[in-house]
Amino acid sequence: MKSWIPILLLALVPPVVAACARKATPHRHAAAPAVAAISYEARQGRAVYQHYCQTCHGETGAGDGFNAFNLDPHPRDLSDPAFQKAKSDADLTDAIRRGGSGVGLSALMPPWGHTLSDRQIADLVAFLRSLRRTA
Repeated sequence: MKSWIPILLLALVPPVVAACARKATPHRHAAAPAVAAISYEARQGRAVYQHYCQTCHGETGAGDGFNAFNLDPHPRDLSDPAFQKAKSDADLTDAIRRGGSGVGLSALMPPWGHTLSDRQIADLVAFLRSLRRTA
């Protein structure tokens, strides 16, 4: 009476194996926008930026962060091509280290020199350079 079970199982194995072996057709999605590759240092600087700077300067550095509208003057647009061209890496490092009042700008930007290491500041400057948008 139970001799038909192995025969039934043998009959079902090939269709099940064939169904499992069939490859699904890949879904075609719209191509993701190309993201420019950034250096290791800039990737490290992005983490520092997100933790310390993004609240005021915004995700893209446009000066439109969550806290920006509570500040007068509003934070600088770090992605502005004119700003990127006018400021050297040393200028950016000095402003980060000494804060706004330390370089004759708004006292609302705190000095990060005692909080961030020299390596973190250099990485942050590398990330700020990657924020440059085209004119």
